[in-house]
Amino acid sequence: MSKEPATPAFVDRRQVERSFARVAGAYGAGDFFAREIDRRMQERLDYVRVDAKRVLDLGCSRGASLSGLMLRYPAAQQVALDLVPAMLAGINPPLPAWRRWAGLGNGGALVLAADAAQLPLLSRSTDLIWSNLLLHWLDDPLPALAEAHRVLEVGGLLMFSTLGPDTLKELRAVFGDGYAHTQRFIDMHDLGDMLIGCGFADPVMDMEVVKLTYDSFDDLLGELRSAGSSCAMKVRRHGLTGRATWSRARAGYEALRENGKLPATFEVVYGHAWKVAPKKSADGRAIVRFDTTRHGT
Repeated sequence: MSKEPATPAFVDRRQVERSFARVAGAYGAGDFFAREIDRRMQERLDYVRVDAKRVLDLGCSRGASLSGLMLRYPAAQQVALDLVPAMLAGINPPLPAWRRWAGLGNGGALVLAADAAQLPLLSRSTDLIWSNLLLHWLDDPLPALAEAHRVLEVGGLLMFSTLGPDTLKELRAVFGDGYAHTQRFIDMHDLGDMLIGCGFADPVMDMEVVKLTYDSFDDLLGELRSAGSSCAMKVRRHGLTGRATWSRARAGYEALRENGKLPATFEVVYGHAWKVAPKKSADGRAIVRFDTTRHGT
């Protein structure tokens, strides 16, 4: 009996690991965009209520989100998980003074090097999963979203950000060599459908466009590299890009200059969804819940 051919991968996972491992030591100097999106995500937490005993930062990189999550959920165990071990070095800095004064123990996060699609956590063991700018680095977000649903407790919340299809549209437009020069970015409506397919309830998706400007084409490329954001698609050019291709790309980008600056578009997608009690069993049978409370006469 012949096996169905495996679905071809779009993202080169080893290249993702190499890119982020290469910049891990100096990542704090190149992650300003991730920190700004983290700040905007933190603001969104003001409008939801989660009684969190365990918080998972999924794709935590150097753990810069942990301080804000600790401040918001001081009694919760923090779990920092990333695919790249080099990113996890130094996650547990000296204990902040406010935690010592509050008597909140050593405050260290549980640090795990693991794949988002194969979480080394028990089912229903986590109350909040936080994921800032991870999903576009995955070949397919669906397995990671399904794993997030598995490890969340009923009533738990998944909150994430990722990048949408208009991200770096200028960079894609100036290359005409047939190779990928950015990641493949998934539309927010497709992500919403994935959340529902995984069993999440009432996903809320929204998007905003952030435009950054640069003095030069090289400044843009340098900033992307310093953040580990080099293209990791399998259909990227694996050899050196020729001088003529670079010249055409530079000239094309230069034509986009406005008010002395070169623009770069980032479509930022935000999403959150709750895990609710299942309505069907694993074999497809409907689950009926009875209220067994008795009332006296």
